[in-house]
Amino acid sequence: MLTGKKIVLGVTGGIAVYKAVDLVSKLRKQGAEVRVVMTEHAQQFVTPLTFKEISGNQVAVSMWNANQEFNVEHIALADWADLFLVAPATANIIAKMAYGIADDLLSTTLLAAHSPIIVCPAMNTHMYENPATQENIAKLQSRGVVVMPPASGVLACGAVGAGRLPEPAGIVNFVKDFFAKAEGDMRGLKVLVTAAGTREPIDPVRYVGNRSSGKMGYSIAQAAAERGAEVTLVSGPSALVPPPNVKVVNVETTQEMMDACLAVYDNCDIVIKAAAVADYRPHDVAAQKIKKKTDDALTVVMDKNPDILKALGERKTKQFLVGFAAETQNLIDNAKEKIAKKNLDMIVANDVTMQGAGFGSETNIVKLIFPDGSIKELPQMAKSAVAEELLNTVMRLKK
Repeated sequence: MLTGKKIVLGVTGGIAVYKAVDLVSKLRKQGAEVRVVMTEHAQQFVTPLTFKEISGNQVAVSMWNANQEFNVEHIALADWADLFLVAPATANIIAKMAYGIADDLLSTTLLAAHSPIIVCPAMNTHMYENPATQENIAKLQSRGVVVMPPASGVLACGAVGAGRLPEPAGIVNFVKDFFAKAEGDMRGLKVLVTAAGTREPIDPVRYVGNRSSGKMGYSIAQAAAERGAEVTLVSGPSALVPPPNVKVVNVETTQEMMDACLAVYDNCDIVIKAAAVADYRPHDVAAQKIKKKTDDALTVVMDKNPDILKALGERKTKQFLVGFAAETQNLIDNAKEKIAKKNLDMIVANDVTMQGAGFGSETNIVKLIFPDGSIKELPQMAKSAVAEELLNTVMRLKK
């Protein structure tokens, strides 16, 4: 999402400047080109040389530098940027921006900027909560400046509360989400993703389930959100942290997952059913823990669960419906049978016995199979990369 993006990073004088160094590194790893503008006070914490080495570009520090890279540097930087990011943003720079003060290179460049601006406040809690600062932030927001809320916690001064600069990875995600919403190819689309496994209770402490971690579904949900989609993630039990900017509906049983899917299905444009649901459930659920008996065997009578994917296929109108087939044998034949039987537009098939694929793995090896019988094989890759390839294919076929 950030490949080729031109980002001007404004760095002001606060202890959180050290995080800005890592921020530059992470932005570049995402494919962005970064130019840094530092205030005089910022240079008291980190030298321009550090940012020069990390960014790969000269660092702008003064209106009066005889070795300026651009002839009129504040104008040239403002014209160059796709995005102006200020992190950390002190109360001082926020006040300057609110009142149009231009008394150094950074504030002057900001005043000349016509690209979007994101501000990441970082300061003492009382300074952040001061009515003057809050009024200045509100004033900036009324002009279209995007303000990323600060994190809360113990600050460098010892105070506890809001005012911490978010971690660089969080800022990068915020920037990616900004671009995704502004120009993502999935803007305006409503996407439903299911993830993880379902659990069917046997008694209050035991259940029937499977080994699904939810990593594949969560990766798809995150990738769709980053591309601008409005995403609902219906998740079975999982230890994963939900992606940002995704509506999460937590369920446990297959019936609960079906109910959650049907509740939003009619309004969805794309549905990706990546969850590994339990196909059967115990006929009777014991009210108390089943105690070990003297004999060696325990018989649990199982009933068939509803087929969520088949129900969605039968109800399909405008939806592009994608299923998953996790198999241990006859992968292609079983996947093709599911496409026809469940009225799918595509199925993602993987052999969970292969090394580097399947439940709990950080990578996957999948085949994208289509109703006409054609197959697109993907090599072993990170599940996040599989998610991007999957969405690329969906968007091409949906058009």
